[in-house]
Parts: sequence; structure tokens; C-alpha cells
Amino acid sequence: MPSDTPDGLSPAELEAGRKLFAGPCEFVAGAATFESMPGISLPEVAFAGRSNVGKSSLVNALTGRRTLARTSSKPGHTRQINFFDLAGQVFLVDLPGYGFAKVSRSMKEAWQDLASAYLRGRPTLKRVCLLIDSRHGVKESDRETMKNLDSAAVSYQIVLTKADQLRAKDIPAAIAAAEAVARKHGAAHPVVVATSSETGFGIPELRAELRAVAAA
Repeated sequence: MPSDTPDGLSPAELEAGRKLFAGPCEFVAGAATFESMPGISLPEVAFAGRSNVGKSSLVNALTGRRTLARTSSKPGHTRQINFFDLAGQVFLVDLPGYGFAKVSRSMKEAWQDLASAYLRGRPTLKRVCLLIDSRHGVKESDRETMKNLDSAAVSYQIVLTKADQLRAKDIPAAIAAAEAVARKHGAAHPVVVATSSETGFGIPELRAELRAVAAA
């Protein structure tokens, strides 16, 4: 499968990303309220996306672990904000999914309020990875999230998931379509990364990119 991930990354940058994500990574806290979140300390990279888009699987793939973040085929599995300490250098933050989770309206509103409080209240948040299923592209709920991130002035980057389920020749078109959407949003990073948690496609490049963001 050809690479359609960010160009210009040197072997040294890729190796630095590999070393960071190969380091110890430990679950720190699962926060159901803003007050229960860890204190402000390390730079943070968060992962957001529709329910069942593969957030937990991507966190596991990035860190080379199978069970660091719990995964489930049932949408809405992540019901709190989970913080992971990566090598004492950066927090990886797994946000609750949005979209089609079969939960009550009040629960959805509670999750949304919690995520909004996190996005607006963490000055150490360096970037949000907005995960989009590469098979389906940007949905209306994703566009709403992008508007909210723009409003909160939070830098975010579209990361396409499940690229292994596309034909290799269709990946560039999926990236181009997502980049066209990103260009319409002020807080969106212009480069879209395609990944597969199953095959590892795009994972080294995303590691390098996130290491650079956290270190900036």
C-alpha cells in the first residue's frame, strides 16, 4: 500500500517518533467531570471522533499496545475522558465519541459538556486529532465538531482511520476530499493523515507528527 502520509519527514524524525511512542505509557485518570481531570502539567494531544471510528484502536496502535485503551464494537464505549502519560513527556487524551451512540439525550449532552469544558480549559492542549472513517468521509456531526473546535481556537488535524478497508488507489481521493473540508476551517491543520490500526499504515508518520507537536 503506497504512502499518502505527510511528506518531508526525515528518517531522524520518524525514529524520534518511534522512540517516544515505544516508551512507557500508563493510564493516569478517567475523568467524568472537569474537576476530576489531572492537573495541568504535560503537553496534551487529544483524540476525538464519532462513536466507533477507532479512537481507542489508534491509541493502541500508536503506542504499540493492544489493551492500553479499551476497544469495543459497541458505539459509545468510552464514557469519560481518559488520560495516558506517555514517557512523562505528553498526555494522550481519549475523548468520548459522538454521533450515533445509543445512549440517552441527557447522557449525550453530559458528554458534550464535558468535552467542551476540556477543550476550552486545558491550556496545554497542543492538538486534537479528529478521526474520520476513511470509508465514509466527513459527516455532518464531524462538521459540527469542527465548528466547535474553530470556536474554541483549538488546533486540530483530520486523521483518516481504517484505510486498510479502502483500495490503495482510493486513498489519495479520500485524503483530498478531507483536505478540501479542512481548508474551510480556520483551526484545522491543512495536512490530512491516513492510517490503519490493523496494518500500521501511516502510524510511523503520525507518531513523528505528534512528537513534533508536543515538543513545540
